[in-house]
Parts: sequence; structure tokens; C-alpha cells
Amino acid sequence: MPELPDVVLYVDALNARISGAVLERIRLASPFLVRSFDPPIEEAEGKIVRGTRRLGKRIVFTLEGDLHLVLHLMIAGRLRWRARDAKLSHRIALAGFDFPDGTLVLTEASKKRRASLHLVRGEAAVGGFDRGGLEVLEADRATFADRLRRENHTVKRALTDPHLFSGIGNAYSDEILHRARLSPLRWTQKLSEEEVDRLFEAARSSLREWIDRLKAETGDRFPEKVTAFRPEMAVHGRYGEPCPDCGAPVQRIVYAENETNYCAGCQTGGRILADRALSRLLKKDWPRSLDELG
Repeated sequence: MPELPDVVLYVDALNARISGAVLERIRLASPFLVRSFDPPIEEAEGKIVRGTRRLGKRIVFTLEGDLHLVLHLMIAGRLRWRARDAKLSHRIALAGFDFPDGTLVLTEASKKRRASLHLVRGEAAVGGFDRGGLEVLEADRATFADRLRRENHTVKRALTDPHLFSGIGNAYSDEILHRARLSPLRWTQKLSEEEVDRLFEAARSSLREWIDRLKAETGDRFPEKVTAFRPEMAVHGRYGEPCPDCGAPVQRIVYAENETNYCAGCQTGGRILADRALSRLLKKDWPRSLDELG
């Protein structure tokens, strides 16, 4: 799922291309994309785009007439900038948004069709999509700490909860926790002040670093390689590979459709955290430490 750095990249690229342009036509290739009916989606056609912005992991297109398109890419949704009136692939294309200088194509490489588009009127309606998460890059340490300890969750769950923190998902939470040298299963209300300091600085520096890195890689081009798995990441998506800091093999916890990646050497004092499925299967044979693993 595109997270804060990726969505920032999309928003910058969109503002450079469509801010001030007329949205001439919306072509829908999937009947499941649009989740609102009043105002009708056709009312957005012919309107000038006043700008785009990020709202959590969503992208908001503000149009003249106080109309707003609210797009959530979910896990597999991606945006492509193509020549005007570009043909929509029936396999993965969900919609095309035609502008005078090109077409914004929305794709989703999944059969589940989770991406959603709403057309709403007024800022109050847009506010209904705000999950209330704190913008870490705009927060001070005290506000961050208060939000972190508001409820007692594992720190991994807290970082990825959109009601607590905005725009952080599975990938960047792994990177933040690795930089902070914290176990993903540490309870938030048991964190020391020094650990909160490390987490606050790690969250801000990681997000800023990745925003800058992605912008430098993309330049003036439209971002085409938005992915949660990048070779430069320290732990996310790197199960079994050596940690770039200590060389220990990256570990993982698998649950539902997600997984948490971490370094036992850097984050858990060498202890391997129990995987719900595999540790139950192996029972006594489940390795408890890096020494047993080796």
C-alpha cells in the first residue's frame, strides 16, 4: 500500500501536471471504483483542478465548485501518467482521468478491487475521511509521546493505526522501528522516555529521508515504481537477508496478509519473536535466539 512518502511523491507529481487544468472526462473501467452517488461522478467533469493534497494515505483532488475527489489506492492501486486519451487496459485499469495534456490512469493489480473513489461537496465532507492520525513530521515530541501512549498497543500496531498516526503503514513502520532499535512487540505504555525519544527521531528522520530519496530518484518524471519493497530498505521485505547494520539475518512475523520484518540483533537483543503460525507448528523446535538459529 502506498504510504506517506509515496503519496507525497504522487501529490507533487500531480500538482505539477494538473493543477489549474480542466478535468475533461472521467472514464470508468470498473463499476466498483466509485463509492459515492451524490453528487454524481459526472459532475466533476469540466471542472478546473485547484490542487491535490494528501489526507493520510488518501489523495484529495480539489475542484472548482467546492467539489473534491477522494482517492484511496489501498494495497494494489497505482497511478500512471499517459498520453491524452490513453487506452484503458481491461485487465488492471480502473479509470482514466483525461486532461488537456495527458491522462491519469488508475490501475489495480489485484482481483479484489479495493481501491475507492468518492466525489463529495465541501471541506466538511472531506473531513469525514480524516481518521484523526497525527502528522509525525508536523508534531513536537510531547504531542507524539501523548499520542503514542494514549492506548496500550504494541509499538508496531500503534505506528500503523491511522487513528493514532497518519500515513504510516507496514513498510515504513518496520524501517522506523529498526532505526529506533525497538522491538515491534514492545508495549507503548512501557516505553521509557529515552525509547520514546529514539522512536520520535527515527520516525521523523526515516520519513524525511525516504521522501527526499524518492524525489531524487524520480526527478521531474511521474512516479512509476511505487512499491513497498525497495532494496535500500534495512529490514522490510528482506527476510533472511543480512541486516545492513549488524549482519544478522532479518526475521519476520507473519499474520493475515501482512508481515513484520525486524533484526533480532539490533532490536530484540538477539531474541527471535514467535511467529503465530510457524512457532505453533514447530513448538519446542522453534529457535528462541540467533544462537539457536545458527
